[in-house]
Amino acid sequence: MNLQVTFASTFQSSSFHNTIVTTTPSKLIALAEHIGADYDVHNYGDDKTNFDFDFQTTDGIYFTVYDWKEYRSLSPDEYIDFHIGGNSKSDTDTSALALIDALSQL
Repeated sequence: MNLQVTFASTFQSSSFHNTIVTTTPSKLIALAEHIGADYDVHNYGDDKTNFDFDFQTTDGIYFTVYDWKEYRSLSPDEYIDFHIGGNSKSDTDTSALALIDALSQL
């Protein structure tokens, strides 16, 4: 699997660079729980995000995964375009590929 656990001590800020991955909240939660990654769920639809995940690639690239401005509760099995946040477009593209690979291995 191409993802490692991200601990709070390694949290970094991230920015959106027009990279998205289409998947479901339940798949991301399953992945996060499988690898022990941090995530937050506030699936009420009253904020800019309902789900936020912190991941890191085996090459040490920190990235975030989050839904953006859905403004509604999301079904666990609903396919959503999740934003990938990172330090650069190259990082978010690399991270998206690692994420897709990891999700396919669940």
